[in-house]
Amino acid sequence: MEFKFNWEGNKDKINQLKDFIEVNKGKKGALMMVLHKAQDLFGYLPIEIQQMISEELKVPLSEIYGVATFYSQFTLIPKGENVINVCLGTACYVKGAQQIIDKLEELLKIKSGQTTPDRKFSIDTTRCIGACGLAPVIAINGEVYGNITADDVEGIIEKYK
Repeated sequence: MEFKFNWEGNKDKINQLKDFIEVNKGKKGALMMVLHKAQDLFGYLPIEIQQMISEELKVPLSEIYGVATFYSQFTLIPKGENVINVCLGTACYVKGAQQIIDKLEELLKIKSGQTTPDRKFSIDTTRCIGACGLAPVIAINGEVYGNITADDVEGIIEKYK
């Protein structure tokens, strides 16, 4: 699934990013700072923005792509309006987290790490949400749901449609 970057609708953000690049160009760690700023502004790192950063910082696009795909805090696809984090920590995994992921993928017709075509939902996994006593746990936009089963998933998702 491919998302088309909207240059016109993002002019202000692009100008903010260019200003940020100009201020930080030449500083140690500039690439990481710029990628974080871009992700904060756009919610992801589209290839068009990576190319712009490459030109502005005079850093090869391959290096930018390598950094963006190496660190898990960066994403190359836009996140949905509702980000579903499924905990795969030991307690959650043992108590059925995989069945919850399977049910989410079935209902939303996407895989973990993807966003629905309408950009309404994204499914992500995490190693720990910090609520092991409530295992298995998911969090949607920061709201935690604990002690859930695959049978609970559809009702929870309906609240966000």
